Amino acid sequence: MSRFTLAQVKEETYKAKDAWWTVFLVDPLAGRLVVWTANRTNITPNQLTLGAGVLGLLSALCFLAPIRAGDTGWVWLVAGALLFHLSFVLDCMDGKIARLKGNGSIFGAWVDFVFDRIRFFGCVMTLLIGQWLVTDNPAYLIVAPVVVFFDLLRYLNGSQVAKTRKSMKQALVIASGDVDRLHDYASASQAADPEDDESAESESKATSGSAKGLYPRARGLLMRHRVRPHLFSGIEFEMFLCVVAPITVLVAFFTPLNSLIIPVAVFSVLALAFFEVILVLRLWKETRRFEVRRRELAAAPSTGTED
Repeated sequence: MSRFTLAQVKEETYKAKDAWWTVFLVDPLAGRLVVWTANRTNITPNQLTLGAGVLGLLSALCFLAPIRAGDTGWVWLVAGALLFHLSFVLDCMDGKIARLKGNGSIFGAWVDFVFDRIRFFGCVMTLLIGQWLVTDNPAYLIVAPVVVFFDLLRYLNGSQVAKTRKSMKQALVIASGDVDRLHDYASASQAADPEDDESAESESKATSGSAKGLYPRARGLLMRHRVRPHLFSGIEFEMFLCVVAPITVLVAFFTPLNSLIIPVAVFSVLALAFFEVILVLRLWKETRRFEVRRRELAAAPSTGTED
């Protein structure tokens, strides 16, 4: 039986660019757990996905527990936050195990995606509705549908951004006559993350020696640590709502506030909306460059010979 090492796990399963929450708060634990799991057990990616779902369910139940817990309700909120974070660690492990051992499946990827959405929806709803039942504060009921709307919006926007970029690349390849590259572009676009901020052109400019300014330097620093400049993606959105927000109940020991769940939720929505707008603006710039390039290719003389 082969022995997997942490270095091998990092090389074969870590993304070149990832959310800062994953890089700093998940991968250091998940990578080591993957080494132990891969070397000592026969646990499959689907079993890890199921385990993440079970922990997510326990997290949701903890978020509801303060309804009957009285003064000890804060304990359940903190427990729910920790369980949600651990469920995300398992969720990251299933993909790493699949890539490391090559035992993933297309259906498993679908199950993983669906479980992710169910876990987040169930936990954030039980957190907000549970706090409404405890406090009678209608703000929780107002925030709940807003959170769900922005979560759905980011998924719809992300898929459409990726689809639009793919279609533009394919159109330029066809227009240039280099049809052999279509398969390469299709494969690359399937693996592309729409939150990886820039197109290849703008990325090369940002990383070139001639790039100057605060943003290129900050971007270079982040990239050296595998952190994508899209600083508030869907991962941070989920973690702030289901981990950071409930843990703020601890401020009750130091302030008259019960928690900062509502302020954290509002911040999360605004931060996600801000970076989604940036994605749209970048896509708009890419479409303008695409139109210019397509006209240039259409005006260029054909290199082929006529019969």
